[in-house]
Amino acid sequence: MALWRAYQRALAAHPWKVQVLTAGSLMGLGDIISQQLVERRGLQEHQTGRTLTMVSMGCGFVGPVVGGWYRVLDRLIPGTTKVDALKKMLLDQGAFAPCFLGCFLPLVGVLNGMPAQDNWAKLKRDYPDALITNYYVGRRPVCCCCLELLPILEGTSALSLPAFMPCILH
Repeated sequence: MALWRAYQRALAAHPWKVQVLTAGSLMGLGDIISQQLVERRGLQEHQTGRTLTMVSMGCGFVGPVVGGWYRVLDRLIPGTTKVDALKKMLLDQGAFAPCFLGCFLPLVGVLNGMPAQDNWAKLKRDYPDALITNYYVGRRPVCCCCLELLPILEGTSALSLPAFMPCILH
């Protein structure tokens, strides 16, 4: 609990910095988990550059973009009712998610050194499946709750709360 209180104090003092660092840390941790538990690479075969790329994406793109989007979304649809949360979720998934994925996927390609032509082909091939998967993943109720709580968080975004991190992984 002391760690959580320290995190909340840091978040209150430096919301933007903490949100960006949280996104980068969680994306890096997600890559480590992916490489070690899913892909079973082992420590010798761990691709540190890939992990650092994901940390960079979290700090330099995901954290700022999603944090800014949640602020905009809260201004567009103020309120905390379930109907407000549903409106936010629909706007988030209908407008933001397609744009976010369309930027995120090629940016990963660029950071991995993929040539432009290959990156474009990969985007055309992977984008539809990525978007459909985004819509079918069972975290939508979590996002709806997350968006319902945004005004209560006063100056912080749902991005800052680890329990709601699935909301940012569009």
